[in-house]
Formats: sequence, C-alpha cells, structure tokens
Amino acid sequence: MAPITDISQLDLTRRYTYADYLTWQLTEWVELIRGKVRLMSPAPKRQHQDITRNMELPIMQFLRGKSCKIYHAPFDVRLVRSTPNGDASIETVVQPDICVICDPQKLDDRGCLGAPDWIIEILSPGNVSRDTKEKFDLYEEAGVREYWMVTPEQKNVVIYLLGEDGRYQLRGEFYTPGPIPVATLPELQMEWAEVFEGV
Repeated sequence: MAPITDISQLDLTRRYTYADYLTWQLTEWVELIRGKVRLMSPAPKRQHQDITRNMELPIMQFLRGKSCKIYHAPFDVRLVRSTPNGDASIETVVQPDICVICDPQKLDDRGCLGAPDWIIEILSPGNVSRDTKEKFDLYEEAGVREYWMVTPEQKNVVIYLLGEDGRYQLRGEFYTPGPIPVATLPELQMEWAEVFEGV
C-alpha cells in the first residue's frame, strides 16, 4: 500500500486511530479529534509566536529542576478515555500550543499519553470555535485540570479549572495588567503585561 503523504489521500469522512496516524507521512500538521482528521490552521501569525514565547519562558524557568515538564506544538498528546490498550484504540491526538505534564508516567518518546495537567491554546481567528467548544469539551472529558484560552486581538486570558464534578468552572478572565494565578503551579504567577509584551 502506498504511503499517505498528502491530506488528499485521506477519507475525511472516515474514523481513524492513532495507529493510522503513525503511518502518515504528511507535511501538514493534523489532529485527530474523536477519530476525525482535523487540519491545523496555517502557520500562526507572528503575534501568536510572540505570546507563545512570552508564556513559555517564565514557565520553563520556573520548572527548571522540577518534575513537571513543558512542551509546545508540534507535540502529540494522545487523549484516552480509559485504560490504554494500544494505538488502535486511541482516536484523539491533539497538538496544544503549550502544555505542562506533571506525571512522568504519561510521557514517552512519542509524546504524552493521557491528559496534561495544564493546556494553553492561543486562539487564531480560524480556530476559535475549535478551541472554545470542541477542544474545551475534549479537555474537560479527558480530565485536563487547567485550560487557558488566550485571545491575542483582545489581549485576554480566560482560565477554566476542572471541578470536583469533572466539569470546567470559570476561574477568571484577565484583560488588564496584573498577575494571573496558575492553579497547577501555585507558586508561579504570570504577568498579563509580559504575556502580551510586543503584541
């Protein structure tokens, strides 16, 4: 069978698994959401890159020497609903902009198997509904403890925390200068002005 090297070779109406995903040799980034192939947005704008860097640096410095690790896209996060029983049973692989994983058991050479503790998505105009609805539901269901949505145009950070009932609750919305608390890493505070510096 010929290798899959172009998105046009995939049947976008079909359900695929992580086992399929591993065989693809695509030049584009894709995600697998409940078995369905989703194309990633084109290369993000410069302000997206600026915000990613502005957020990653303080997190990286804070985590130096600690057990939690930070990763950024492209980085395969395989979200599984129950005990993993092989690549063929995994139907969701996402590429969060930034994620922090505190359980080393979830990390392997291919990425993360299970829910990261903290995910940050930087919204681009083309992915707002995906990140605010589709991924919101996925991350909630998978048990991602803290989910941040950053909107560059509005210079806004919206934070959700997973409640005891397994549902997301709004922790806060930050759109003016001041500290932004991080529930996953309580000793770390992000500064709003630093997040949006140069944007």
